[in-house]
Amino acid sequence: MPIAKQSAFFLPSTQPFHLFSSLFTQKHGTTDHQMETQSIRTESELINACLAQDRKAQRTLYERYKRAMFTTAYRITGDFQTAEDVLQEAFVRVFKGLPKFRKESTLGAWIKTIVIRTALSHIKKKQLPLEEWQDHHQDQTPIDWGDYLEAEYLEKAIKDLPDGYRSVFTLIEIEGYSHKETAELLGISVGTSKSQLFHAKKMLRKKLKKYGY
Repeated sequence: MPIAKQSAFFLPSTQPFHLFSSLFTQKHGTTDHQMETQSIRTESELINACLAQDRKAQRTLYERYKRAMFTTAYRITGDFQTAEDVLQEAFVRVFKGLPKFRKESTLGAWIKTIVIRTALSHIKKKQLPLEEWQDHHQDQTPIDWGDYLEAEYLEKAIKDLPDGYRSVFTLIEIEGYSHKETAELLGISVGTSKSQLFHAKKMLRKKLKKYGY
């Protein structure tokens, strides 16, 4: 079972999202009250306004999704600064690609796909080798997270995983992707995806034991 269904993850509320926030505020002086008013737009109205180059609508879209998308970027990259870079780069792609959004999924799901692909591109730049799945890796036992596992410890354990392990673990166990989908996103084989998840779970068990779980 994906762990997102069992434990909530929390990130520090002080993380900056300065590039877009400062851009929109400087140009329009948008207040929190005005932003709250803008937030009542339906998704369809918001998209149309953004397509019409309404800067306040663009700010509303960014504010609406930035924290959830930063969390996704951080889980994949394991680094706050890199996650912030991913967030800014991804939203540039979002606004450029919005005219091509076909509404075959929700706007949030579409944005998340862009964020995930952008985060993975940063991981791929490191060109870390990913171990191929071997037949003798038979242990696919799910991790027993326990009833009292604190999100802080689980988040820290995941953050400390090697990039390949963390990326695959996040996509499959948190975001709910299949091995086939994960392999396509990462440009690896299904066997390699299975191998990375196997080792990620094995390493997580060891890390969580240090925290008394």
